[in-house]
Amino acid sequence: MFKYSQAEKIKYLLSLISFSFIFVTALPNTYLLQIADTNKVQPKDTLSRQLSDSVIYKKENFSSEELIRGERLFYGLVYLGDKSINCEACHNTHVSDTLNWNPDALEISRKYLDKNAYYLSKVLLKPLGTKMKQVHKGFQLTVQDIVLIKAYMNKFVGIGLKKNKPIITNLLLLIIASFLFLLSSVDIVIRKVYKSQRINWAILTVMGIVITWILAVNAISFGRAKGYSPAQPIKFSHAVHAGQNKTDCNYCHYTARSSKTAGIPPASICLNCHFLVRNGTRSGATEIAKVLKAYDDKKPVEWVRIYKLPDFVFFSHEQHVSAGEITCDACHGNVKEMNRLYQVPDLSMGWCINCHKTRKVNLSNEYYKTYYSDYYESFKAGKIDSVVIAGIGGRDCGKCHY
Repeated sequence: MFKYSQAEKIKYLLSLISFSFIFVTALPNTYLLQIADTNKVQPKDTLSRQLSDSVIYKKENFSSEELIRGERLFYGLVYLGDKSINCEACHNTHVSDTLNWNPDALEISRKYLDKNAYYLSKVLLKPLGTKMKQVHKGFQLTVQDIVLIKAYMNKFVGIGLKKNKPIITNLLLLIIASFLFLLSSVDIVIRKVYKSQRINWAILTVMGIVITWILAVNAISFGRAKGYSPAQPIKFSHAVHAGQNKTDCNYCHYTARSSKTAGIPPASICLNCHFLVRNGTRSGATEIAKVLKAYDDKKPVEWVRIYKLPDFVFFSHEQHVSAGEITCDACHGNVKEMNRLYQVPDLSMGWCINCHKTRKVNLSNEYYKTYYSDYYESFKAGKIDSVVIAGIGGRDCGKCHY
């Protein structure tokens, strides 16, 4: 057993106090060093560390090389880590007649044109909608990448969607046929290069038939728009509403039973459902938000009309829907399967007349009982079994042309 003197005990106690003081003093500094080391290994650019007034986000002037890199990032031509992110895969850069639930590149570019790149970064890296969370999951973009993508999107507003090249087969054929017809005519009348004029007359005959056929076909189809399917301001799908959700056509087009026109539903009709339904399974909240904004701004949605008859033609939905009991698909096709609505018939007079010549009327209908009582009594007595529309004036010129 060791024995310490009083002086040694005091010395030992002082040493213990000094060691404790040094340890307590050094502890915070050690903790701060650990934090500093941890910060060094954090990702260089994270959304939470960037401020809305960041110098990088405020950058407005870009070199041609930076714009090229922004374009390559947008089209997925640059690998970020082990994969690329192709914005074009979801957002159309070309005019399309097929419904794409995602907004096209021009639409989103215009939306963020006057906004800071910071707002774009929030949508890309931390989207709120369920649909966008699924699509944007795993995105790894630095602040610099997002700023360059935003720079190209600003440029894209001026570029716009690329249009498909028009088909000029008939026009080209007409030009060639007209040229050969003219050449043969000149040779017959003036030059007379060929001793036997049979070749020229053969060319004149064939080209004359071709020219007449092209002009006749295009003249007949002039003013008709079969297959017309314009892009609408809101991507409304009849397949979703009328097909999947089984919404009655007359619920939205409520004037079809009592008016000349079926009418275009106002935004207030949409709000009957979408006051609660704010997020769709296909488009997310993007398209529904447009309806809500139009309603809040008290501005009508500028839908593009698809079916339009000439001014000299009278047509009444009330007569066909209520009196004639004709279903919507008889004229508009199977809209329950159409995402993007298009014009089914050519709306020619022949198309209407053929329908009037073959479609039978329901003589038990209250309308026909009242206005065509003679036919109804004959039908009731068994003298006639049916009457087609043409038999009760459906082919009279004054019925449609007044």
